[in-house]
Amino acid sequence: MPRPKESFDGIYPCDFYTPEELLDPDQMYTIYEIARLLQGLEPDADIDEGTEAVLVDWAVPWVMKNADDLVIGEPPTDDDPGYYGLKDD
Repeated sequence: MPRPKESFDGIYPCDFYTPEELLDPDQMYTIYEIARLLQGLEPDADIDEGTEAVLVDWAVPWVMKNADDLVIGEPPTDDDPGYYGLKDD
């Protein structure tokens, strides 16, 4: 159900990191690691499955929106996730 804006303690801009701000140019990251980074966490931070699922829900559209600036690496095995990194200039 919609809520009036004045019912919130704070309203903030909906800003997201650019790929260059978020990712190390020499590294490749899984969607799970990107999800953590988008929240200001370390890529290997220990979080519960429910939280991880929510964070991945935010990370997938971020990857899609920034696809022109990213490259994809094949997963090491069929059971592993793919890896994303910054596209070289």
